[in-house]
Amino acid sequence: MDISFNNGWLFTEDYDSGFDNAKSVRLPHTAKEIPYNYIDCKDYQMLCGYRKAFTAPAEWEGKRILLRFDGAAHEATVFCNGEQVGDHSCGYTAFTVDITDHVSFGGENVIDVRLDTRESLNIPPFGFVIDYLCYGGLYREVTLQVRDPEYIREVLIENTDLHEIRVKIDCPCSDIVCDILDCGGSIAASASGNAFELNVPDSRLWSVDDPVLYTARVRAMRGGECVGEVCIRFGFRTVRFENDGFYLNGEKLKIRGLNRHQAYPYVGYAMPKSMQKLDAEILKYELGVNAVRTSHYPQSHHFISRCDELGLLVFTEIPGWQHIGDEEWKRQAVVNTGEMVRQYMHHPSIMLWGVRINESQDCDDLYKRTNAVAHLLDSGRQTSGVRYIEKSHLLEDVYAFNDFSHSGGNAGLKPKSSVTSKKHKPYLVSECNGHMFPTKPFDDERHRLSHALRHAKVLDAMYAADDICGIFPWCMFDYNTHKDFGSGDGVCYHGVMDMFRNPKLAAAVYASQSDEVPCCTVSSSMDIGEHPAGDIGKVYVFTNADSVRLYKNDVFVREFLPCREDYPAMPHPPVVIDDFIGEMLETQEGFDRKTAEDIKECLMAVAKHGPSALPPKILAKYAKLMLLKGFKFSDGVELYGEYVGNWGGEATRWRFDAVKGGSVVSTVTRSPGQRAHLEVTVSKAMLSEGDTYDAAAVRIRAVDEFGNTAVYWQEPVVLQCIGALEIIGPSIISLKGGTGGCYVKTCGSSGTAKLSVNDVEIEFEINA
Repeated sequence: MDISFNNGWLFTEDYDSGFDNAKSVRLPHTAKEIPYNYIDCKDYQMLCGYRKAFTAPAEWEGKRILLRFDGAAHEATVFCNGEQVGDHSCGYTAFTVDITDHVSFGGENVIDVRLDTRESLNIPPFGFVIDYLCYGGLYREVTLQVRDPEYIREVLIENTDLHEIRVKIDCPCSDIVCDILDCGGSIAASASGNAFELNVPDSRLWSVDDPVLYTARVRAMRGGECVGEVCIRFGFRTVRFENDGFYLNGEKLKIRGLNRHQAYPYVGYAMPKSMQKLDAEILKYELGVNAVRTSHYPQSHHFISRCDELGLLVFTEIPGWQHIGDEEWKRQAVVNTGEMVRQYMHHPSIMLWGVRINESQDCDDLYKRTNAVAHLLDSGRQTSGVRYIEKSHLLEDVYAFNDFSHSGGNAGLKPKSSVTSKKHKPYLVSECNGHMFPTKPFDDERHRLSHALRHAKVLDAMYAADDICGIFPWCMFDYNTHKDFGSGDGVCYHGVMDMFRNPKLAAAVYASQSDEVPCCTVSSSMDIGEHPAGDIGKVYVFTNADSVRLYKNDVFVREFLPCREDYPAMPHPPVVIDDFIGEMLETQEGFDRKTAEDIKECLMAVAKHGPSALPPKILAKYAKLMLLKGFKFSDGVELYGEYVGNWGGEATRWRFDAVKGGSVVSTVTRSPGQRAHLEVTVSKAMLSEGDTYDAAAVRIRAVDEFGNTAVYWQEPVVLQCIGALEIIGPSIISLKGGTGGCYVKTCGSSGTAKLSVNDVEIEFEINA
């Protein structure tokens, strides 16, 4: 029997002072909420405490009573009725304590957790600087488990071949039965014993396009009666990194991923199941990637399980960031490796174990041990370790390298041969971009475009290199960081999304590579005042369509194709629009084609160089037009104002039609906006009080009348809840680059609740 143990906790920020002034909290819980930016990481570093009372019925006597903590950051000591019953020194893996011998059956019991959230601890990832906040608290769920004395302690499932698994079961019971259930609940295979291999030749394979899941139902039997049952989902598949690429089920697949932190505004790591799952859905459906790296630690099983369901590949790794500590620190890193593999190995989405401290120096003694642990526990997966060192020692199976070489005008990635001499070993790019070009949602248009083009450049370079298995650009979204990093306000603006998961322009680079949903994102507002000298320059459309048709005030300009000249390897290169006159000098002014092309070239040169610095070639062409065609200076000024400068008169309305298979699948209209309003979208309007509180993500965007983000809208946004709903964070916020958001969570009651965002109301239905 599993009992949710998430409600009714008391929390104190000072464990040594006791719980007299403690406040009531629910899990997941963060030790301290922090502001969006301008933060002090010491605020959440403390020796805090959690306390919960519970009654153990008399009929539980003779059972084993266990407490499972899914995540306690970072060093936990657990007490039952004043007696220490266990401790754990990793904030990113789960642990279980047996409290049986200290429980008062038929009476009340008290659980205390002494939790040290300080970053001075001698455990990974601590010991030096860290480029992310390591929030504290009981930030994942806790479960009270009531078990038979001969309970099933552990089930390990290795996927050893396409249709084969190896199962190891830790249980003192002599009669163990394992049924393999398909997605319909039918038994596909059965076996008995504590260790066995199963071949299910007709099993359907797990893949990114068809993520079929099976369930191993393990039962402990005694006298024909089931005294314990454990159900674990898994999938049949093979994952293999080779010198010439990555293979899933024997078929080559380019890994197109992003890095993800498990952090959220204000509450850090502490978000419930629904929000963990949502990030996986955003990666799959909004960003169009097929993989994710859980930088730089194991993340929530809710997130990984959703990756299992969606077909997202996962590269997960042990906690750490650059620093390697003393022998005790190293011992804990080895323990962390074993805990990670044992706890996550059943997830079919996990394709690779990271057994090296992120960006650390070579340390052969440590990494021999971590590799040995991973290979011993799970022979079906390879190991890797993320480094920024070229020609580094390679004790793992896959050389993973953070390639930050691209600076905008050079090659997107280094050749594999220049990074590692292990030419016959698989190679993976684990990070790129990121801090090389931090980009805020409120940066100017050209900066945001440069950010997107850098991502496009490295993505194209990855696709062009047969010996690069895949890429995990840095990173999915912006995140809070320590004072040593970021932009001076405690935020690393390295994401292709902001902290509330609103997309920046670079997000469209990834979304456009997927064929799941039509994508058409235009890089420019088309407002001449946004650009120096009014020169819009090149406009990029990130799309998975076949072409883009451009219209000016509903007059056809020209049709543009994806730019395979500059991006030859990407599945869907961006469409580059560099001609805003097109055929209009012919269709609207009556010029013949040759004259129209000459006039167009002259007009575009004025936009680029200015009228006083025209190249001799253009001056000669102007003179020829004046001499042979009777073209006057005033004609040029008038045509420039009409077709290039767009000065005076009515505002220009540009329309971009994305065309696929001959049909328009998406349309974007750009014109100077005059009426901005708020657009509010929620991740879900039906919330459920289950094992703990539920939450919804609220994304807020200022948009003009054409549906475009009003980047410079900076009015205050007032948030207010009515009913059993609570806002996470402040009630008055400002948008950043026209976007922002908040999170709301349930308060334990059912019924209808409302969230008002200025004059916009969103209704929620809460089931308790």
